[in-house]
Amino acid sequence: MQLTKKHKEYWRRNLRITSILLAIWFVVTFVVSYYARELGGITIFGFPLGFYMGAQGSLIIYVSIIWYYARYMNKLDKEYGVREGDEWM
Repeated sequence: MQLTKKHKEYWRRNLRITSILLAIWFVVTFVVSYYARELGGITIFGFPLGFYMGAQGSLIIYVSIIWYYARYMNKLDKEYGVREGDEWM
């Protein structure tokens, strides 16, 4: 099956947003954890930043990533006419 220019553009945009969000996930998961001791000097809500990111901050960012990806992909699917449920309308 040959991909049309529209298909290639859709997948390019999909892979681009996925790559960006995975990079954010990597930074939040591994980089912040690696520097947790150094971040201990910064206080948020009375807790050291390293502890806060491990306990609450990273979870908030993960949920934000999921929310943004779902919102972005719904918009992209609608723009390219590949939204789920369109075949019923």
